[in-house]
Amino acid sequence: MQQTLFRPPAPAPLDAPVGTFEFLRRVRANPLTTWTREHFEQPIVAREGVLGRITVLNDPAAIRHVLVDNAAGYRKDDLQRRVLAPGLGNGLLTAEGDEWRLQRRTLAPLFAPRHVAGFLPAMAEAAERLVRRLRRRDGAVVDAALETTRVTLDVLERTIFTQGVAKDPDALGRAITRYFEALGPLDPLDVFGLPDWIPRLGRLRARPAIRYFEEMVDDLIGRRRALVESGAAAPRDLLTLLLEAADPETGRGLSDLEVRANVVTFIGAGHETTANALAWSLYLLSQAPSVRERLEGEVDALGDAPLDAPALDRLVFVRAVIEEAMRLYPPVPFMGRTPVREDRIGNLRIPKGSLVAIAPWVLHRHKTLWRDPGAFDPDRFLPENRGGIDRFAYLPFGAGPRVCIGASFALQEAVAVLAILVRGVRLDLVEGAAVRPLHRVTLRPQGGLPMRVTAR
Repeated sequence: MQQTLFRPPAPAPLDAPVGTFEFLRRVRANPLTTWTREHFEQPIVAREGVLGRITVLNDPAAIRHVLVDNAAGYRKDDLQRRVLAPGLGNGLLTAEGDEWRLQRRTLAPLFAPRHVAGFLPAMAEAAERLVRRLRRRDGAVVDAALETTRVTLDVLERTIFTQGVAKDPDALGRAITRYFEALGPLDPLDVFGLPDWIPRLGRLRARPAIRYFEEMVDDLIGRRRALVESGAAAPRDLLTLLLEAADPETGRGLSDLEVRANVVTFIGAGHETTANALAWSLYLLSQAPSVRERLEGEVDALGDAPLDAPALDRLVFVRAVIEEAMRLYPPVPFMGRTPVREDRIGNLRIPKGSLVAIAPWVLHRHKTLWRDPGAFDPDRFLPENRGGIDRFAYLPFGAGPRVCIGASFALQEAVAVLAILVRGVRLDLVEGAAVRPLHRVTLRPQGGLPMRVTAR
């Protein structure tokens, strides 16, 4: 008898595009509600809209062309930069050209496979701390989205900011949430490309969070510079690498503004991938009892020994659950590129300066690329099935030169934390709770994720 698969909630696609004012209303409230059925059924959809000429790609070969084969012919689109730059500055996520290349070279050693593997004990310690905290609240209701934010910030403090990020991690978590909630809703002024000197309501609302980031990071940088200048041994973490960075050709280092931008990027955006993947995984498991039982069985078979690299490699179903959660709820649901010169994809002309959209939210649910795309089915990511998934049909971390530098870090962290978490507790969605995905730069459960804790 075939197992009935859980189909989590998602906004219903539109039958046809909506008019300008309705589009602006929807894109500000939740951009997930602007996609049409055609987007989920056709490999390429090109049309004129509020944002001008938009070409939406769901053909893996076309996506490869933009992100890899002709990556030099495209840059990040202006709309993304307008949304992200006020808080993240000119860091790795928003920089272009030589600035981006210098920052990428600087940070790459920290995320080399050997270095990432060395972070596993610290990740496990953060997860064990979370389990102890939750077990003390046996029977209580917690916001699982907030708890996953706490644990990922804890991991950051134990790995790439080894002398601590903030005196109050919860205050930092709240500032991150306020930042995304304030800047996430697209402002019509940004949509229409009006000058930056015109005030935006979202940016005004985000100012307290941005000031908090700046003050906290400036203090972090100041303390580390003082440590280095004193001659004491400095931790070989992300902050030290940024402060020591120098272009091998010019000898130019990063300015304090560039250092700050990258620290804020990794605190504000870097932890979001894992926090969201964990939150959505916990939700999906709570709604699919047979999947959760199977995952718990795989974890329980490891016993109570500390989680090491060989044990992590055996958690193939835990990893499959994480990857399926990121398929259904991709951490970054939209990527935009703009051609710097006219391009062609097959017979389709891509005008210079137009918007090329690659939307993992749509791509990961496309009817021509996935069997039963709306269903929660981790089996599709098991090793024996993974070969059937086109590399450019699944983009939780992007692809090409600008692929997420911390992808292996995030995936290792997510698998380790989820395994240790389910070994110690079970989290069940509170009866009657409505769970809706909300696109606010990243993809979060709207209003949090109320779940009841049961110690195992």
